[in-house]
Amino acid sequence: MNLLRSTAIALTLALTSGCGVTYTSPRVSAEDTAYDVNVVSLTPDVVSRANSSRYVPKRLPRAFSQTAGQGGRFQGIGSIPDAPEVPTRPAPGSLTLNLPPEVEPETYTIGVGDVVLFATRASGSLPIEAATGLATAQSQRQTFTVRDDGAIAIPEVGAVPVEGLTLEVAEERLFQRLVQNQLDPEFSLEIAEFNSKRVSIGGAVKSSALVPISLNPLRLDEAITTAGGITLESQDFGSIRIYRDGNLYQIPLEAYFTRPNVRKIMLIDGDSVYVDGTYDLTKAQEYYRQQIEAIGLRQSARNAALAELGTEINLRRTELAEQRTNFEAKLEAGAIERDYVYLAGEVSQQARVPLPFETKASLADVMFEGGGLPTSTGDPAQIYVLRQGNGKTLTAYHLDARNVVNLTVATKFEMRPDDIVFVQEQPITVWGRALAQAFPALINVTAASVSQ
Repeated sequence: MNLLRSTAIALTLALTSGCGVTYTSPRVSAEDTAYDVNVVSLTPDVVSRANSSRYVPKRLPRAFSQTAGQGGRFQGIGSIPDAPEVPTRPAPGSLTLNLPPEVEPETYTIGVGDVVLFATRASGSLPIEAATGLATAQSQRQTFTVRDDGAIAIPEVGAVPVEGLTLEVAEERLFQRLVQNQLDPEFSLEIAEFNSKRVSIGGAVKSSALVPISLNPLRLDEAITTAGGITLESQDFGSIRIYRDGNLYQIPLEAYFTRPNVRKIMLIDGDSVYVDGTYDLTKAQEYYRQQIEAIGLRQSARNAALAELGTEINLRRTELAEQRTNFEAKLEAGAIERDYVYLAGEVSQQARVPLPFETKASLADVMFEGGGLPTSTGDPAQIYVLRQGNGKTLTAYHLDARNVVNLTVATKFEMRPDDIVFVQEQPITVWGRALAQAFPALINVTAASVSQ
């Protein structure tokens, strides 16, 4: 009995003495600090106010948001303008608007492949009737295709060059030829099929198409409608690229749908329109390769231009890869400025946690990425985020997670640089650690009591 009494006395002395044996547990308090501490319970309203403080996450270098096609320059077919930036988390409106130059509407000129309609009165003196003996009802209207040499061949009249002429000028030339051949000059001339001037439409449309340019100017929205419309499931991040005379222009779909002047851009002969739902120019490059081959460049110039384009993109890819590797190496060596938050107290591992680039992290992100809360030692009722304000003010945001539902607040609470996440110990943990520290002294005191 005396031994038990002596042991209790020794334990009490060990735990309460001021000789370095007493265990001190960290806690959040307004005492013994130079700061004016304000403890605030985390509620949805408090989270909303705390998140309203301005914070812009660190950005990755441009090398992480550029594509291999950016800045490409090559001879032979012109130059490619800057490609759009590709954010880590794309957002509507992040693409660069690069419109083609405006062109003035021009009077349509007849070209190779066009089909013209030659109509005369049914008088029996039609040159086609005289040559073929067709009945009047069959010979009033006849179509002719403009040949490769730019002429149409009319019986009893011969070849009449019409390529590059407007309808009015072509009619005047035909009139002179009919008069010269002593044939009835009363006729009309129309274009039945427009085949010489066309715009190609490809990519994310219902059906790729070659859209002819007729007497009326061809607008961008009309061409896309002719191809069946845009078929992208998500139109927020798509773009329309226009390849013209060796230059690549870009229109974000957001600008296309919201700006009437963009939809009404006039297309010209040889334009290639590609609707793209990604930031990778690889597919567009293959599409433009086909168009380059179709515009009639000489083989040597075409091959040189395509080879230079491929070389330019490969060099750019290598350069971007090197820039990204160098950045990652500097990041690994700690030579890149970062924003950090700190984990302290009863957490899986006390650590300095870097905040992510170009996005914001929540309290839940930081806690669970660091291993979460040790339930055996950490007190879920005492989770704090310490945030320094102006001067000597400090706010301690308090989260009571005994009810797990309250953890949903942690998923909404945004972290700021230099925040400290602190988890206090369980009361039983405080007692256990105090006992562990005091136990050697307890043994010594008890041994001394027994020896006496």
